[in-house]
Amino acid sequence: PKMKEDNCLHAALICLGMLYYSHAITTEKLNHARPSLHGHHEKGKEGQVLHRSKRGWVWNQFFVIEEYTGPDPVLVGRLHSDIDSGDGNIKYILSGEGAGIIFVIDDKSGNIHATKTLDREERAQYTLTAQAVDRNTNRPLEPPSEFIVKVQDINDNPPEFLHENYHANVPERSNVGTSVIQVTASDADDPTYGNSAKLVYSILEGQPYFSVEAQTGIIRTALPNMDREAKEEYHVVIQAKDMGGHMGGLSGTTKVTITLTDVNDNPPKFPQSVYQMSVSEAAVPGEEVGRVKAKDPDIGENGLVVYNIIDGDGMDMFEITTDYETQEGVVKLKKLLDFETKKSYSLKVEAANVHIDPKFISNGPFKDTVTVKISVEDADEPPVFLKPSYIFEVQENAASGTVVGKVHAKDPDAANSAIRYA
Repeated sequence: PKMKEDNCLHAALICLGMLYYSHAITTEKLNHARPSLHGHHEKGKEGQVLHRSKRGWVWNQFFVIEEYTGPDPVLVGRLHSDIDSGDGNIKYILSGEGAGIIFVIDDKSGNIHATKTLDREERAQYTLTAQAVDRNTNRPLEPPSEFIVKVQDINDNPPEFLHENYHANVPERSNVGTSVIQVTASDADDPTYGNSAKLVYSILEGQPYFSVEAQTGIIRTALPNMDREAKEEYHVVIQAKDMGGHMGGLSGTTKVTITLTDVNDNPPKFPQSVYQMSVSEAAVPGEEVGRVKAKDPDIGENGLVVYNIIDGDGMDMFEITTDYETQEGVVKLKKLLDFETKKSYSLKVEAANVHIDPKFISNGPFKDTVTVKISVEDADEPPVFLKPSYIFEVQENAASGTVVGKVHAKDPDAANSAIRYA
């Protein structure tokens, strides 16, 4: 606070570096707490009286506790001039911020009261002007002097998080202590006074999977090898408590939804060791014979699988392609089949991940194989003549019914069905 250094006057504004809760208690303390006004100049700390030999007003900051709701107005402090003989000729005047509305003065005694409940979070201090005048002539007996009334903080505001709900992701299998997200709460109370705004964070729900740093609000993983395929989403509740977390502090909470993101920690795996398929010998190249599927619980690119035929006596007769929508291997015919020549084939099919994560290579190999057995089904083929053409001779005068020649056809099917000629 500033102090004017002009006129040598004999008056004092006695300051109270205390918080008062009732008029009676405060008045009693004031009557026993009047300092000497003519001592040597002292530069005191906040809450002390400053004495200046060339200064009439001796003053410091006043303090009023916020949210006080007692039956009587709060006594803020007292103006007193050492030329006041008590005969009522001196009139004390108060002006400035809140004067006459929030702060009123008894013009005879100089007592200043706060008539309304004050909220430090709405306004932390008020600047007022004190003056002593002659009651009859209104002639100033002292030059005006400014002083400050500070509103003293109480813990009347709970911590509030910036968001009611947070959402965060962390890769599965993350190391213990991996940072997930930082949640932040604010407290409207005075951070410079006491512990009303000193926050401590704690986790109410979400153990033992996650922890929170008490001072920073940083949420970290607390268990190793958390598996997305076992549980993907976690609901965590974080509390912020003021008063340094001690009993009696106010608190606020927020919810954090944490999702484990996928890593390629699972190789593809066929659910069976052998697939049985069949195809008609009448099938044409490009026709689908059947499908195989290796299961991979990973998602996205981590679950992508590609299929290949790596061995078997049917490598020349069949091929396999990958259906990336269904993640299946599609076995197709590559060449024409002949049931009478070969009735079955065998393929060795491999399913392998497209993208491998080096960090989890020890979980591999990220591929699997399966045997595909394909049986060729006999088709009802037409009979085949032994010769493509025949030449017979017959005499022109041969009688009706004379045998001219004989043709012969054979059924190529295994059933060797009877043949009718026409």
